[in-house]
Amino acid sequence: MHIQTDGHTTFNPAYSHQAVDLQDSQQQERQCSSDRMGLLLLLTSSLLSSYFHPGIVVDAQRSFAIRNIVLSLEPSTNVTRDTNVTVRCKAIVSSSGSEVLSREYTIYKDSQKVYTKNSSTSEDLLYPLPGARVSNTGKYRCKINIEGKERTSEATKLTVTGLSKPVLHLNKYVVNEEEEVTASCTAPGETGSIFFYFYEDSKEILEDRVNSNQLEAKFRFSSIGHHTINCAYAVLIIPDSFKSEQSNMITVSVKELSITPVLEIFSQSRVYEGDQLNISCTIRNSVNSSVHITHNLYLSHGTKLLSSGETKVNHSMVALAKDPVDFECRLEMGHVDKVTTKMVSVTELFSAPTLTMSPAEVFQKEYMTLTCKSENYASERITREELSYTLKPPDIPLTSMKPGVFSGKALQFDFNYTCVAQAKGIMKHSDTLTVYPKVSVSIPKISVVGKAVLGQPFRILCQSDTGSFPINYTLIRDYEQLSTTTVKLPPQEALFTVTISRPDEISKYMCRAKNNHREALLSKRLNATVIVPLTDPTLTVLPHIPEISEGDHLYLICGTKGSPPVTFKWYRDGNKQPLFTTTTDKNNTHYQVSHLSKEHSGTYYCEAVNHANIVVRSEKVTIEVRMALWKKAVIGGVCLVVVSMLVVACVLYFKSKRVRVVRAAVSVWSERPPEAANDEESSVVSSEPDVEYTEVVHPQPVDTVRVPLRKGTDTVYSELKNLPHGDADHHDYGSVEYAELNSDRPEISHHLPEAHDPQDLPVPVD
Repeated sequence: MHIQTDGHTTFNPAYSHQAVDLQDSQQQERQCSSDRMGLLLLLTSSLLSSYFHPGIVVDAQRSFAIRNIVLSLEPSTNVTRDTNVTVRCKAIVSSSGSEVLSREYTIYKDSQKVYTKNSSTSEDLLYPLPGARVSNTGKYRCKINIEGKERTSEATKLTVTGLSKPVLHLNKYVVNEEEEVTASCTAPGETGSIFFYFYEDSKEILEDRVNSNQLEAKFRFSSIGHHTINCAYAVLIIPDSFKSEQSNMITVSVKELSITPVLEIFSQSRVYEGDQLNISCTIRNSVNSSVHITHNLYLSHGTKLLSSGETKVNHSMVALAKDPVDFECRLEMGHVDKVTTKMVSVTELFSAPTLTMSPAEVFQKEYMTLTCKSENYASERITREELSYTLKPPDIPLTSMKPGVFSGKALQFDFNYTCVAQAKGIMKHSDTLTVYPKVSVSIPKISVVGKAVLGQPFRILCQSDTGSFPINYTLIRDYEQLSTTTVKLPPQEALFTVTISRPDEISKYMCRAKNNHREALLSKRLNATVIVPLTDPTLTVLPHIPEISEGDHLYLICGTKGSPPVTFKWYRDGNKQPLFTTTTDKNNTHYQVSHLSKEHSGTYYCEAVNHANIVVRSEKVTIEVRMALWKKAVIGGVCLVVVSMLVVACVLYFKSKRVRVVRAAVSVWSERPPEAANDEESSVVSSEPDVEYTEVVHPQPVDTVRVPLRKGTDTVYSELKNLPHGDADHHDYGSVEYAELNSDRPEISHHLPEAHDPQDLPVPVD
């Protein structure tokens, strides 16, 4: 048997054994189990439906949905006071059942819950506002709750206009000065948070806030006579407020009390300083004994309270001639004040003293005189000799020379002095005199501001370490005054602009300072460094330009005239940036280029500048780096080798073309035409060119007789033109030249060989 428990199915085995024994019972049990299974499926379907469709509330019988809820105001959203207004809340609900669902309605005004009602009908909820008031103005919303499901309408604003006129009531219309009045202001029919205002003679005297439509207040009147009272109110509707019109006017009469204070001053007809004054403050008349009022009397002189009491006050004092101030007698009765005043004119016995100093300016430790004197005094009461004068503080180092005259040395610091004049018990003080002892100027110091550049304007400062202003400074050159300036305030300085043409002129300047009647103080001579601008820049090259070759070390020496330190820069044409920069305390320095090469050839120059900030530039120097000597030697050697090789090649070439002879002997000779036998013919030079015949033969170890070859032989000859010779040996039989080619150097013979047998002649080579 299956049992449904909390939505789950369980199996009981006891029923299974009974089904085996009783077949009929088993059949019935199966039928019953089938019914239960159908119910289980129905419940499961409902649960799944509620899970997958949460917008529909499901129970065993029905489901529903809140489709909409609307709030409306009837008859309108804008109404006047006393209109009956109905707030209607209409809910549209869809339900699967026929029965109406129970629901809860809640009405809100400006987020505050104002009404709640449960309903079991589908009718609209009606929330009445009978006789609407301004306090009903606000935004209304309606919320419905059905079995935990809620929905809220949109807000709708209700505006109610019109306030009732306030009503004022007083408990008394005629009162005495000290009596209290109770006033009541009512806003008929109004509700909510209300501000009430009370006015006396159109001036607001009270404001208060209550949560009812009535306010009661108590107050007293500050003066006698007729006073008009009225009130008004304002209803607070956050964030706005609506104010009513004015209430009815009520006039209150305030009667004066018969009691008054009396002030009496007993003195002579003309009062002088030092006279005695007797003053009395009392009460005249009294109040009805049936009314108990506390009296308080106060006697004052200006802001100073002299005395106080209940019914009578007396005071005695010495009359003083100060600024006119009234005596006052004040009577206080509860909340009522009554005042009476009197002024006493007091004649001055003597005037307040004045304190002066001479001379007007004094230097430290110089003598000065202080004079204290009262310009006016009442001669009918005192004489001038009766006036005495003293200085305060009393321990100052000044001596009284005569009444009111004090003399002594000024202090080294500022000091305050006060003079006191006294006669017949009256004492008066002068204003405070502050003496500022001046400080004598110290010996001035002279210096240069910035830099002193020769030929350019520069400034000289003259200044003293101590001295009171104003100080006069004078610039002097060779004891001749140039100009004067006055320094009046600490930030100011004594500056003078000068120009010098030689460095030694700087020491001719001095300055003088003065701030008192004493002689002016002179400074020392100006001692400052004079910067001479740079001139005549030069660029020297070592080694000399024609001797510069590859591998050398080049020195570019830049020099100039002027004041060091000097900053030197070396440049090469084509480069904007300097090759080298250095600063030195000398007027010249160098830039070294090691291991020169052809790339270092170019145009160089240098620039120099010192503290005068004038840049000077040298002339440009063009440097050409020549080839190294060893390279030249190598090239020369190579050339010699090449030439030698060419010579050898030529010799070998000519040897390959030589004339071969049959014999080993080689002769070289020349035959000239026969010369004339006589001297005259020998002296005649033939115009025909000489012919040389050269025969190339192999050298022979034996001397071969060299004879002229005859014409007509079959020997091969080379015919050469004789170049002009110097003085030659001429013989009757002619001249013969020959040379041996294979010897180290040719030998020339100028003799006539003897004639031998023709067989001894060389045989021509074919």
